[in-house]
Amino acid sequence: MREIRTGVFGLGSVNKNLLSIITEKEDILSQKHGLKFKIVAVSDSGGYAFNSDGYDKELLVSHKENGGRVADLEGFCAKYQPLDDIDLLFEATPVDIKTGGEALETTREALSRGVSVVLANKGPVVHAFQELKKIARENKCGLEFSATVCGGLPVLNIANRDMIAAKTDKFSGIFNGTCNFILDALGKGKSFDDAIKEAQAVGAAEADPSLDTDGWDTAFKLLIIANTLHDADYKLDDVSVTGIAGVTAAAIAEEVKKSNKIKLVATCVDGTLTVAPTVVPADSFLGSCNGWEMGVEIHSDIYGISYHKLYEKEPIPTAASMLRDAVNIFS
Repeated sequence: MREIRTGVFGLGSVNKNLLSIITEKEDILSQKHGLKFKIVAVSDSGGYAFNSDGYDKELLVSHKENGGRVADLEGFCAKYQPLDDIDLLFEATPVDIKTGGEALETTREALSRGVSVVLANKGPVVHAFQELKKIARENKCGLEFSATVCGGLPVLNIANRDMIAAKTDKFSGIFNGTCNFILDALGKGKSFDDAIKEAQAVGAAEADPSLDTDGWDTAFKLLIIANTLHDADYKLDDVSVTGIAGVTAAAIAEEVKKSNKIKLVATCVDGTLTVAPTVVPADSFLGSCNGWEMGVEIHSDIYGISYHKLYEKEPIPTAASMLRDAVNIFS
């Protein structure tokens, strides 16, 4: 049995679900993988806490759900401390779209100290993909981020593990369930604002949904997949991005008459990266991705064309992907 001394940064819905999954699956993790995750460090927007004896995972979840803060925990300090006494960091703080923010600095520091990092936060790998991979290699630790792309859909794992020696000239996908839901709702006669409110009501859209509706969340995911598939270093400036704000119910209805649908599609063709509302045949793979579904099709020279789809309305599959990444690092 290997005990993994673990830090959990960000105690929002993803990491709370992660803690619950680790608790629920403790026997499987122990018996099948020989791993036990001991939570010794936690943080939220109010600060950081460390307890060498470990925190009870179920109590952490209930504490946060009842309005508690890290500041109330034993070992709290208002200022972040260096990660000298952990093996693994789960990072799921809010995304900083402009710079990668504190999450990027934390990831750099952790990797430089030999601490493995599992990300749900897209910011660090969007802004410093190759740099972070280099730091991880030099310090012989793990860096995984499959949870940054389409939640539980193992797109990056398929690319890295299962498409050995492939050349992927083209891939495209629907990477944002919120936008897909909104477009479907518009097709059913709802207004744009009402569709957003419904997405917010189930917790899938933020109070400010512009990161989704303006296309940037999709662009982040496209960038991460493209860099992983091609071992490249594309930047956000390399992505042409158009959101769904200009799509009308009338335009969707007109395409339905032609047996088409309008989807927010991310595409990489020969290194050209595009996110835009796109007309697709209703009977195509992307046309079949409805509501809270996300999907990707990958064209390769030796594996043919593969299609992968996921339904994800809540963050449980994303949290499960973080656990998957951690097990892959330490098994």
